[in-house]
Amino acid sequence: MLEARLAAECEAVMKQSSASFYEAFRLLSSPRKEAVFVIYTFCRMIDDSVDEPEIAFYTLEELEERFETLETAEGHFIWPALRWLLASFPLGKEPFRTQMGGQRMDRVRTRYRTMEELEDYCYRVAGSVGEMLLPVLHEQPDVKITEAGTWLGKGMQIVNILRDVGEDQQLGRRYLPLELLERCGYSVEEFRDGRVNEAFRLVAAELSALAREWFKRGLQGLHTYPADSAFSIRLAAAYYAAILDAVHANGCDVFTKRAFVDDEGRKSLLRSVLLEMAAAERAPHGGEKPSIRAEMALHESEKSGGRAEVWPGLRPGHGLSDESRPEEPPQRLAL
Repeated sequence: MLEARLAAECEAVMKQSSASFYEAFRLLSSPRKEAVFVIYTFCRMIDDSVDEPEIAFYTLEELEERFETLETAEGHFIWPALRWLLASFPLGKEPFRTQMGGQRMDRVRTRYRTMEELEDYCYRVAGSVGEMLLPVLHEQPDVKITEAGTWLGKGMQIVNILRDVGEDQQLGRRYLPLELLERCGYSVEEFRDGRVNEAFRLVAAELSALAREWFKRGLQGLHTYPADSAFSIRLAAAYYAAILDAVHANGCDVFTKRAFVDDEGRKSLLRSVLLEMAAAERAPHGGEKPSIRAEMALHESEKSGGRAEVWPGLRPGHGLSDESRPEEPPQRLAL
């Protein structure tokens, strides 16, 4: 098992930065739970090194250097935690290298031309997270299960791109591919002006449909996961689908409004996933029912008003997403 002190450090990072994902993944059994905490923490550090270098503990280059010499890396609790992670699960270094490479793209690229280019970016900063998590969450992840994990991560990234259009536009970034804008009859000039019209709603609808299709692919084979892993994954997907719903409830105005789900919506999602997983138990292929810990989480959520954040890196310009730094708090995601 991971040393208690290291586990507590990583858990604290996830709990503080991502309330909704912490609520889902803390229900995992050990050592899976601790492994997710470690992965999250390192992804957060990668994310911060690019997004907020002024407060980051390491630069991206320093993280890469120490990661490549992990056996001797010291100076931060993440290094012994990562050594434990890689020794305890059939997980290699390549997904982490992919993640860091994807984060580097945000330094030099602020425009995308084709959907293919965007999908490649989504894989690097989000699909790679699926590759990190699969050996932890699944006992025998085959090629199909691994592919599903990358699809789910990429779908989540599409949601973040759509949700954060306005914020990234203010930073001079356009993650919406030019070919998509042209296909929907929406001009770059309209994008720069932040216009929400029927053409832009077509853009949003196409991205939403793509994200939902990738979610569908990502959840294939869910019944083959251990029960707690399946619950955590399904709950995470439900959070992201709710963000899409909120975008469209706002009339697709992602330039001046920030999509969010209120506390009651968060509780409703938790209830819905519990019922869905219980129904899956009775399905012909028979997935397992989530453990009593999942049901306890519903009771605990009634007492907490925790703001939901999303995984670091899953956000344009930041890799995995983080809603923890709102400029306009009422518009922030609060699952």
